[in-house]
Amino acid sequence: MGLQPLEFSESYLDSPCFREKIKAHEAELEKTNRFIKELYKDGKNLINATKQLGMAQRKFAQCLGEFQFEYIGDAKTDDEDCIDKSLQEFSSFLKNLEDQRELMMRNITETLMKPLEKFRKEQLGAVKAGKKKFEKETEKYYSSLEKLLNMSAKKKEPLLQDADGQVEQMRQHFQEESLEYICQLQEIQERKKFECVEPMLAFFQTVFTFYHQGFELANDFDHYKTELQINIQNTRGRFEGTRSEVNELMKRIREIPQEYRQTSPISCEGYLYVRNVRPPPFGSSWVKRYCTFVKEQKILHMVTFDHRSGGKIGETESITLKSCVRKTTDMLDRRFSGIKEKSLFCHFNVFLLFFVGINDQGLYRVVGVSSKVQKLLLLMIDEKKNDLDLSVSEDWDVKTVTSALKLYLRSLPEPLMTYGLYKEFINPAKGGSPESRIQAVHCLVHKLPEKNRQVLGLLMKHLANVAAHSKQNLMTVANLGVVFGPTLMRPQEETVAAIMDLKFQNIVVEILIDVSSSSRKAKAVYPCEAEHESELSFQVGAIFNSVTQSREPGWLEGELEGKRGLIPENYVEMMK
Repeated sequence: MGLQPLEFSESYLDSPCFREKIKAHEAELEKTNRFIKELYKDGKNLINATKQLGMAQRKFAQCLGEFQFEYIGDAKTDDEDCIDKSLQEFSSFLKNLEDQRELMMRNITETLMKPLEKFRKEQLGAVKAGKKKFEKETEKYYSSLEKLLNMSAKKKEPLLQDADGQVEQMRQHFQEESLEYICQLQEIQERKKFECVEPMLAFFQTVFTFYHQGFELANDFDHYKTELQINIQNTRGRFEGTRSEVNELMKRIREIPQEYRQTSPISCEGYLYVRNVRPPPFGSSWVKRYCTFVKEQKILHMVTFDHRSGGKIGETESITLKSCVRKTTDMLDRRFSGIKEKSLFCHFNVFLLFFVGINDQGLYRVVGVSSKVQKLLLLMIDEKKNDLDLSVSEDWDVKTVTSALKLYLRSLPEPLMTYGLYKEFINPAKGGSPESRIQAVHCLVHKLPEKNRQVLGLLMKHLANVAAHSKQNLMTVANLGVVFGPTLMRPQEETVAAIMDLKFQNIVVEILIDVSSSSRKAKAVYPCEAEHESELSFQVGAIFNSVTQSREPGWLEGELEGKRGLIPENYVEMMK
């Protein structure tokens, strides 16, 4: 049951029941006062804790923004560049979020803390002051009444009448104070409902605004997040390919290290222990020095270096030799060279004309049985087997055919894109805009020998077709680049530094595949309204030109009315 109303008429009687009602109202207001004080205290703690959180987040954001990844080599891929800049993006996102949080804290102070404290001090404080005044008037009235009753009856009548008048005056004054006090009590009981809840509503509105701003920031960040996930996926894929190549190189060097000495003007180099003879009784000691010898100049350079001293490099000493004899060794090129030039162009079509399983998952990634692959490759390069029909033999499954094709291309004496043009192909992939890269690679393709260019064009059309079915076979342009990058181009000298450029080989192949698929068209089967500036809006029946597979899963890229952008893959159908 709630509080009983205070009737004005009861204030004239001032009954014990009326006093109990007043006490109940006063107790309720005192409880409200304690609640607001506790809420104010907790609110201050919340603000301080949020400020501490904000400071920690800003420090975390600053740490993210100041760090940069170092990379191996002389250039980064676009994916690596995006990953490198991602820390600054994360830092900026957190700073924007903390700006919104700081604004929320200021609003909470203005909309919640100050109004509640003002209500407690002004409204509840006024009730307390009214209570003191009411109690004072009560004491004065009942004291004067007792004083009147204690007066002697022997007093003269005028004195008794005067005293009675004073009591009546005190009674009227007490009743007026009582009326005002109970009015104030009931008013504040009703006022507290909205005076307390309205600031709370404003508080939650401020909190909701903060979370909405966070939601908007997350929405704006979502497109970048998707792009970054693709960058990470591509970089991880290239890393796996690079790691495999590095491990293979390490195994080969371990077996025959003398065949992998890097080209250098230095004729001979390595560590040399020089005996340092000291006068007795100190004896002698050995000093380790790294020596380089240039045969043409007959100069031996020696640098003191000791790993135990923290890798500190000492002084360099040079000695001119009168004569130097070096034992020569034969360098044998053990690369597979059994495929004749004619095979490169005559049998290549066989792999593609009878190619099936375009929708098989992991196409070109999943390898076939080694013995079957070798057997098929030998049949393919045998000029007496020109009538070989891959479509009628159950031995030649899809993974055997694809593995044989990769081995065929990789085993050529010279890669399809030639040693001579290797650096020229790699350089555009290391910088410049996408348009300039395409133009540079396109020009370099025309520098290839005629037959190489024909085979490369045939292969790229085939790989573009594979990428067009990436929704089923999971082989996107980036994945095909990882597979065919080291297959189609490689440096003449195998070094770790050259393997670090493997990611740029992949990019060159990606460009070639994209260019090969640029003539494809698609037709819209559903209307679409763009939700981002990188997307295209279109109606049913719209024709898209130069359609390619996007790096973003589930999307294509194409041109519509002179604008190029993203197209949902399930909203269109490819045209033949």
